Amino acid sequence: MNTEIKIRHLNQFYGQKQALKDVDLTIGRGMFGLLGRNGAGKTTLMKVLATLLPKSEGKISICGVPVESAARIRSMTGYLPQEFSMYPNMTVYEAMDYLGVLSGLSREERKSRIPGLLRKVNLLDDRKKKVKALSGGMKRRLGIAQAILHNPKVLIVDEPTAGLDPEERVRFRNLLCEIAEERIVILSTHIVGDIEATCEQIAVLNEGEILYHGSVAELTAMAQGKVYSAEISRKELSELKKKYIVTSMLTLGNNVMVRFLADRTPFESAHSVEAGVEDAYMYLMRGERGEE
Repeated sequence: MNTEIKIRHLNQFYGQKQALKDVDLTIGRGMFGLLGRNGAGKTTLMKVLATLLPKSEGKISICGVPVESAARIRSMTGYLPQEFSMYPNMTVYEAMDYLGVLSGLSREERKSRIPGLLRKVNLLDDRKKKVKALSGGMKRRLGIAQAILHNPKVLIVDEPTAGLDPEERVRFRNLLCEIAEERIVILSTHIVGDIEATCEQIAVLNEGEILYHGSVAELTAMAQGKVYSAEISRKELSELKKKYIVTSMLTLGNNVMVRFLADRTPFESAHSVEAGVEDAYMYLMRGERGEE
């Protein structure tokens, strides 16, 4: 069975503006991360794959089916948009049942699938609660449940953890990883931590172009030997920021423990540290500037 998404020379236009530029990707089963800052073109790509936006140029096939066959693609694809909403006065179960009807599921299929899905997303005990009474994290989990109600081969989730508290974010990541064991899951986000915790294969998108496509480990390796840490005074911080890309800071009283990118040891008190995904992402996105 074909379980790949193939994107070849995809160009997408909004009038005169080009949102995606010659995008080439092959995505297999499991968790695939699409990383990029806001406005990079991630949502546009997700909408094209979900057939919500017709492609301008190029070829796309999802599990062997051309994207032009919208009805077939939608039957095998689940989509959780960045802004997911349901009728607020419906209960959780009523919302799932209604969406099941829209998906063409029989009454028997809905009765057999919905309780198990609500249990999977930890909402079974809340099935009689109205949608408007759910927390942000609970609504996202309901969104996942509805997206996989028709048992799709592909699940597309757009910025799913934005605005969630840390505990809910971890719960959501774990849920996505569990779902990805049996299907393709594409996670689009600007949050590096989500990618680091869940994905082995990623693509980095910037201004509509693919800057990187490969494993998380290979991306991290690109920044090895370029990441330094030092404890400096707050007065020194502004000068350091002018010369180097700072990837993280930790306040220590009157001092700051700072992590930054440099092409060589910048000063005596700085020491080289192991590169992380966020360091590598910053290195890729903005380039290693070194000393001015």
